[in-house]
Amino acid sequence: MAAADNAYSSHGHDERLKLSPATRIFHSLKYDSYIVAIIGFKTSIDPNLIKTGLEQTLIKHPRFSSKLVKDEGWIPSSVNLEEHVIVASIDEQIDDPDRFMEDYISHMTKTPLDFCRPLWELHILNLKTSQSEASVVFRIHHSVGDGVSLMSLLLSCTRQTSDPEKLPTLPAMNPTQKSSSATTNFNSIWQFWLAVWSAVLLVWNTVVDFVMYAATILFLKDTNTPIKGQKGCEFAVNRFVHRTVSLDDIKLIKDAMNATVNDVLVGVTQAGFSQYLNRRYGDTHGKDDKGNYLPKGIRLRARIAVNLRPVKGIQALADLMSNGTKTKWGNLYGFILLPFKIALRDDPLDYVRAAKSTVDRKKNSGGIFCTYLLNKIILKTLGIKTAARVSHRAAFNITTGFSNMVGPIEEISFYGHPLSYIAVAVYGFPRALSIQFQSYVNKMTMALGVDPNVIPDPHQLLDDMEESLKLIKEAVLKQRLAAVEAV
Repeated sequence: MAAADNAYSSHGHDERLKLSPATRIFHSLKYDSYIVAIIGFKTSIDPNLIKTGLEQTLIKHPRFSSKLVKDEGWIPSSVNLEEHVIVASIDEQIDDPDRFMEDYISHMTKTPLDFCRPLWELHILNLKTSQSEASVVFRIHHSVGDGVSLMSLLLSCTRQTSDPEKLPTLPAMNPTQKSSSATTNFNSIWQFWLAVWSAVLLVWNTVVDFVMYAATILFLKDTNTPIKGQKGCEFAVNRFVHRTVSLDDIKLIKDAMNATVNDVLVGVTQAGFSQYLNRRYGDTHGKDDKGNYLPKGIRLRARIAVNLRPVKGIQALADLMSNGTKTKWGNLYGFILLPFKIALRDDPLDYVRAAKSTVDRKKNSGGIFCTYLLNKIILKTLGIKTAARVSHRAAFNITTGFSNMVGPIEEISFYGHPLSYIAVAVYGFPRALSIQFQSYVNKMTMALGVDPNVIPDPHQLLDDMEESLKLIKEAVLKQRLAAVEAV
């Protein structure tokens, strides 16, 4: 048996038979979903170096050296890299390299991966585009793992460009500041009632989130806006576009508004969606782009998958691929339904304020665990077909998917090739639009996966989001200047 198979054998026969509820759903017809990671490089790519690196790392991971067999689980399989690593044949006289790359990746969505072998492939495009000298496109079936785990695994295959022996460094989480101990009986009483109120809010928010999720499964649908997917959209050929903006600008807004990076990204997305939808509604009625044509009371929500399994660190994943040690893997998550407030606002900062308020409430809720338990109960009691239909209905009744993944803080190389950017996208879900944010050093890449039949101009949506970020930043700087002048 190949070395990759030996690495898997340490998990034992029983371990390989276990499939998480989400993985079983992803194996159903209604959820033939994929993750696409587009990586730009500063140099041309040597396919032989890539293949050698994959042999030494990625294919030693159990999921990348096993095939998924229905009702049996992950079965060890030999890996023929010639079947998984595809070097694109490219005409040197291409007029529009960026368009060619978009077309190439879009064409990939027409053909499913072969379930007779491990469910991943890597495409090498030695094509100079506006953002890179060459690119690699990973396509991985979603049953292999969730986006956070897969991105961590890919990063464990990279090294710092300045020190080829070191793994990438991810931003450190800000430690939670502990409240100072109470010095008076008044402070103690206040803290007690504050804790009681916080617990009451937690219970209330959990109940509300669970009821809203159940209602979404049963009847509650988002407004049928120009970006809402229609029946059968999960089978559409998708198109992927991305745009890189300054992470420093996002952090500037974050610090000024006492928010998080995620709050700012949600605010920018709400602002961009509002501008884009207003234009689409105006075009429908043959009007110019200066008025407000948004219908009142638009319900537009994003579904966010939250990983419930402790994410292994990059070092742990690198160790796994080097010695085949055991580790938990796969898809184990609950959902957040995040409402986006679609409106044209006079103050751009209101988009971030609204986002922070909504996200803060979602943080103080146990709804994520309730959605996971509900899906698990449905799977165990009613079977995989019903569970797949329920999950499909919940996804179809909302408008978009949203994710924000943290990347390295220093420049890294993938088997000796220095990166210029990372963009992540998904497809195969019953929606016409998904948005993913991925940071890398001082950059943030916004990536859209769209059904072009519903959203024929995804670059315009990126323009609106980029312009919204610019306006929010200008408002912050203006506010700061006014504060200085007032002193």
